[in-house]
Amino acid sequence: MHFKDIIGQEEAKRHLVEMVEQNRLSHALLFLGKEGSGALALAITFAQFVVCQPSPLPSVDDLFGGGAQVNTGEQPFITPEEIYHQPGYQRADQLIHPDLHFSFPVIPKKAGDKPKSSDYMAEWRSFIKQWPYGNVYDWLQFIGAENKQGNITAEECNDIMRQLSLKSFESEYKVLVMWMPEYLGKEGNKLLKLIEEPPANTLFLLVAESESEILPTILSRCQLVKIPTLETKDIENALVERANAPAATAAQVAAISEGNYREALHLLQHNEEDWQSILKDWLNSTLKGGPIAHVKFAEEMSKFGREKQKQFLRYFNHMIEQSVRIKVLGINSFAISESEQTFAQRLNKVASVSQQQSILEELDKAAYYIERNANGKMLFLALTIKLYHIIQNKVVVKMS
Repeated sequence: MHFKDIIGQEEAKRHLVEMVEQNRLSHALLFLGKEGSGALALAITFAQFVVCQPSPLPSVDDLFGGGAQVNTGEQPFITPEEIYHQPGYQRADQLIHPDLHFSFPVIPKKAGDKPKSSDYMAEWRSFIKQWPYGNVYDWLQFIGAENKQGNITAEECNDIMRQLSLKSFESEYKVLVMWMPEYLGKEGNKLLKLIEEPPANTLFLLVAESESEILPTILSRCQLVKIPTLETKDIENALVERANAPAATAAQVAAISEGNYREALHLLQHNEEDWQSILKDWLNSTLKGGPIAHVKFAEEMSKFGREKQKQFLRYFNHMIEQSVRIKVLGINSFAISESEQTFAQRLNKVASVSQQQSILEELDKAAYYIERNANGKMLFLALTIKLYHIIQNKVVVKMS
C-alpha cells in the first residue's frame, strides 16, 4: 500500500514520516484507533516504508589517498514518493518481505493444534488486499472461525521471539506488526523483555482499538500514536472514488458512519432509500396525521430489514445532531449540504434542544431493541407515539 492509498489521516502520516526522517523512531509504537479509522492499513504502510529505507554504508577509508567519498554511516532517508522505487518494495507491498513480520488472532485448524500467525499468511495477504479496513470479526469469518474465539497464543509469542532473534535479511530494520494485542492473554508477558530490550534495529508496531484491554505491562513500553476517526468529507470522497457511489448517496452514508470507513461500506450496501424524504414524511404524519397515518408508517418501516431500520434511525440521529450544532454554533460553523441545513433548521422549529435530547434517547432505545429482533411494526408504532408526545406542545411546522 502507498501512503496516498490511506484515507485521510494526513497529520498522522506526516508525523510518522518525520520520525524516520529525523531519526526519532521509537522501538515500539502503539497505533491506537477505532474500527474503520485505518489504523491497521496505516501501520502496514508505515512498516513497508521502514523496511524499504536503504541501509547506511559502513565508513570507508581512502586507502590510496585518491579522494574517494567517505560515507559517515548516517542513515539515508528516502521519501514516501521515492520509496516505491526501492528494490525491496514490491516484496513489501505483497507482504512477503523477509524482514516484515505479522501477528494477529488465529484459531486452531484442527483439534489439538497450537496455531501461529505464520500458518495463516496466505489468508492474511488476501484479507489485507480485499479488506484493509476490516475488523477482527471480518478476519475471523474470513478464515472460517464461525463461533470460535481468536487468540494470540503462547506458541505465537515463542515464534515471535524466534523470528526477531534472527539477523535481518535485506533491510536495516526487522519490523513486526501485531494486530489486536487485546487478544494477548497473560502469555503476552513472554514478550516484555523483547519489547523493552529488543535486538538492534527491531521495530514493534502494535495496532489496537481499545487501550484498556491491552496488558498494562506491554502498554507502558510503547509510544502511543493516536489515529483519530476519519473526517466525514474524507469518507464521502473515498466512497465516490473507490466504491463508485453517487455523490448524494456518499454524502448521506458518510454523515452517519461516525468516522468508520468499514461501517460506511457496510451502510452503502443497504443504502437504497432517500432517508431524508422518509424522515420528512414520518415527522409530518406524526405531527399532523392521526392514528391511521401512524399505523401506516409503522407498517412501511416493518417491511425494511434490520439493517435499513437501524440506518434510518442513525440518519435521524445525525439530523438532530446537525440541528443542535446550528442552534449552538451557527450555520457557518460546519459544512453540510444545503438540503440537510434547511431540514436541520426546521427541526429546530419543531423541537427544542431538550426535546431533541429526549428524541435521541428514544432513538437509541429503538436501535437497541432492533438489534435484539424486536417486532418492527410494534417498535415503530410505539416510537411514533412517543415522538408525538415529546413534541406535542410545540407549534407544528410542516417538514417540507
